[in-house]
Amino acid sequence: MARIIAITNQKGGVGKTTTSINLAASLVATKRNVLLVDLDPQGNATSGCGVDKNQQEKNVLDVLLGDLKATDVVQRAENGGFDLLAANGDLSAADVHLMELEDKESRLKKALSEISSRYDYIFIDCPPSLNMLTVNALVAANSVLIPMQCEYYALEGISSLMETIQQIIEHVNPELEIEGILRTMYDPRNRLATEVSNQLHEYFGEKVYRSVIPRNVRLAEAPSYGMPALQYDRLSSGAKCYLALAGEMIRRQEQKTPPAVAAQ
Repeated sequence: MARIIAITNQKGGVGKTTTSINLAASLVATKRNVLLVDLDPQGNATSGCGVDKNQQEKNVLDVLLGDLKATDVVQRAENGGFDLLAANGDLSAADVHLMELEDKESRLKKALSEISSRYDYIFIDCPPSLNMLTVNALVAANSVLIPMQCEYYALEGISSLMETIQQIIEHVNPELEIEGILRTMYDPRNRLATEVSNQLHEYFGEKVYRSVIPRNVRLAEAPSYGMPALQYDRLSSGAKCYLALAGEMIRRQEQKTPPAVAAQ
C-alpha cells in the first residue's frame, strides 16, 4: 500500500511544486513506484514534468467528481518516470462542484484507495490556499510534508497551517501526521535563515529534515524544460539535494516499519 503524502503550505512560492516533482523523480531513481497528483488549478506540476496541461481532455477534476476512475485518467510522465494525475484550469471550479456532492471532503481518498496498491509513494501537490482541494488532500493523506523558506513570515504561516492540520486530525482524519519540515531556498549565510531554522528545530525536533534545498539556478530552470532537475542536470546541487531528501525519507520510513516476524 502506498504512503500518501500531501505536500502543502498555505503560503505560495515556497517550493511545493518543485518538491513534488523532484522528490517523485528522486524516489523513482531509487526504484520506487510513484504517483504524483496535481491538485493545483495552475497545473504547474503537470507542465513541470513535461505534460501539456492544455491538451488534457480528462484530468483529476473528472476523478474528484466521480465521472471517471483514477485508472482512466492516470498517465505516464515520461520525463519524470512516474505516473501523473494531471490538472489544469478546469480545476478552478472544483470548490463549486464539490460543495454539491456527498462526502465532498473524501472524494480524493476514495479515488486513490482504488489504485494505491500499485505504488510505494503517492504525492499530492496542493494549491497555496485552504480550500476544498486542500481538505481533500489532507483527508486522503497519511502525512503532510511542509516545504518552507526560513524567513519571518514563514513562521506565521506555518502556525496557521498547523491549526488547520489539527482540525483535520480532530474531525476527519485522525491518522494524519507530519511527515517532515523541508527547508527550501536555503542560504546558511543568511542570519535570519539560521535563526528561523533553529526555531523550527526547537518546535518540530526530528521532524525537520536534515536535507535542505538551496537556491539553485538549474533547479529553477528545469520546469521550463518540462523536466525534474535530476534529468535536466543530475550534477546540479538541487538534484543532489532532492536525492539526499529521498534517501532520508526512505530511511525514516524503514525505521518506522517494524521488521516482519519470521514464520514459526
